[in-house]
Amino acid sequence: MEKMKIGMVVFDQSKGAAVITLIDDTGKKALPLLIGIAEALAIFRELNRYASPRPMIYDLFKNVLDGLQVSVDRVVIDSLQDETYYANIYMHTNGTVIVADARPSDGIVLALKAQVPIYVVDGVLKDAEEIGLRSVQAEGREREELQNWLDNLRPEDFRLEEE
Repeated sequence: MEKMKIGMVVFDQSKGAAVITLIDDTGKKALPLLIGIAEALAIFRELNRYASPRPMIYDLFKNVLDGLQVSVDRVVIDSLQDETYYANIYMHTNGTVIVADARPSDGIVLALKAQVPIYVVDGVLKDAEEIGLRSVQAEGREREELQNWLDNLRPEDFRLEEE
């Protein structure tokens, strides 16, 4: 199991999606995840410590957990089935371990809010790499378009407008 951190958050509003990358400490292992804009914004806000004027759903959930004296220990992305990633949030309260199924993006936001580690199981990294290789072979043109888009990104493309 590899401890990971957020490498980058890239928004593509035209497609209504975003990509985040989780990377290990060496930078040699990476896991790209396609997620929704709302989840990516929550991750981006948390990484940059932008406070929301009102509590967002992730703030609410963390506040409820705190109120119930439930501590978040870690988030583990532990499965890849039909090109869909699965995660578990590990928590504890009064000596009891609680494991909750979660979408990786939701788990990542909660991990950032709770300042706990994010892990990816080695088998998931290996499976993702194989999918990526097949995808690159089958979708070479899309990869070129994505590379062109990434090559032409400017810092102002990442500015958040105030809500």
